[in-house]
Amino acid sequence: MLNRAPLFLLYLNVLVIAVCGLIYELLAGTIASYMLGDSVTQFSLVIGTYLSAMGVGAWLSRYIERNLAQSFVEIELALAFLGGFSAPVLFLAFPFVEWFRPLLLGMVFAVGVFVGLELPLLMRILKEHLDFSDLVSNVLAFDYVGALIASILFPLIFVPYLGLVRTSLVFGILNACVGLWSTFLLRPLLRPHHLWSLRLRSLMVLGLLIAGFLQAEKLTKLGEESSLGGKIVHAVSSPYQRIAFTSKRGGFQLFLNGHLQFNSTDEYRYHEALVHPAMIGLDAPQRVLVMGGGDGLAVREILKYPSVREIVLVDLDPAVTDLSKSFPPLLALNKSSLLDERVCVINQDAFVWINQATEPFDAVIIDFPDPGSFSIGKLYTTHFFRKLRNKIHTKSLISIQCTSPLVAPRSYWCIIRTLEEAGYQVKPFHASVPTFGVWGYALACQSEMTLDERRLPVPSDLRFLNTNNLSNLFTLPQDIRPLSPEINRLDNQALVRYYDEEWHGYDESP
Repeated sequence: MLNRAPLFLLYLNVLVIAVCGLIYELLAGTIASYMLGDSVTQFSLVIGTYLSAMGVGAWLSRYIERNLAQSFVEIELALAFLGGFSAPVLFLAFPFVEWFRPLLLGMVFAVGVFVGLELPLLMRILKEHLDFSDLVSNVLAFDYVGALIASILFPLIFVPYLGLVRTSLVFGILNACVGLWSTFLLRPLLRPHHLWSLRLRSLMVLGLLIAGFLQAEKLTKLGEESSLGGKIVHAVSSPYQRIAFTSKRGGFQLFLNGHLQFNSTDEYRYHEALVHPAMIGLDAPQRVLVMGGGDGLAVREILKYPSVREIVLVDLDPAVTDLSKSFPPLLALNKSSLLDERVCVINQDAFVWINQATEPFDAVIIDFPDPGSFSIGKLYTTHFFRKLRNKIHTKSLISIQCTSPLVAPRSYWCIIRTLEEAGYQVKPFHASVPTFGVWGYALACQSEMTLDERRLPVPSDLRFLNTNNLSNLFTLPQDIRPLSPEINRLDNQALVRYYDEEWHGYDESP
């Protein structure tokens, strides 16, 4: 028989089981979106697989008829081992297995089965000590509270400060501790020869997980270097994303959540094409807005115009803009642009910031990441572009990156048509960037534009653009002919669907 104190502690086991189970599910969903893109689809698959597996586990629990306490501890240890090592295994396996999604969903299913087995077993252990109604209400209450705790702490504490691999191993360690702890709580229900065997296995699993935690940085680095294809020279996790710099072929690269943002050897082509067509079409621009572009490379190009008095940079992640001011290779590449006294950095979601009152800008440079998720896709909607009209003059020019028109033509023309639907005159153009191939942009204005009218000379220190080749950017070849896809709106996010379909199977873009 169990006394009242262990009963309460067993309820805490329910809390820990719920927290750990949901953490493993969130880890799998995050890794799936990190590796495979389309976070909504991946999370939906992970959640559906996990919940159905819990149902399977609950159903299978009926076949465990004897040694309930022993079975509970053994399942707890299996969950600790599998869940704890899930993130390291998935990170290391991604570059080498073609069946990564089945592997990930298989691990999620196994974790769900173990969690689904545990709760019915624990309820059957406790049923002799409590009224059935009290038992069900207490177990479910602790289960739901545990889910709430996990869902709050995962994005705010665990991922930003521990990272995915350490978080996985920490909760594996917690599960193993629960297994060891349960051998003491359930001692009256365990046979002596089972007791010491379970404790020994608990210590072995705990030791392996602690060893994994101590090597977590090496495991993370090894996994990232394998998947990103270069030596990691600096990496950090922020509340928003994983930031990694790699080094290869004489340059360095920036990855955000595994997606390549630029290669230092040819980024000048991308950023010169993004910035200068808008700047030279204006008469002495003074105020410039940059949205995205926390690396400071677009700002570097804008500062080449002496008339510019103020640049407002709106970028979500302070970790990126801080690195742009302090990480030596990036600081050298962007020529300390974000440290210039004319630059004001605002770390805020552009979708929220766009509603704030400001003086109008003469030029706007939009350097958002590609629309691979709904959280980014909302920044390419008619809603956002119409809000932007309140930030500019009638003749202000907007330049925006629009993904590759060659690889993703529907995505490219979706952005163009969405700008037109929002009331802009739009001129599509493109440039060749060796790392990414043919890349697409758009120049937009609320009034009619004349491309032949250049109010400012092309800066003489550019490496890619000059007076002769600038007009060639606006001549679209036959394989980038105009299309008429669906308009991207907040309530349909057609662009995200196009982007996922067209880029599926390709290396990710900036």
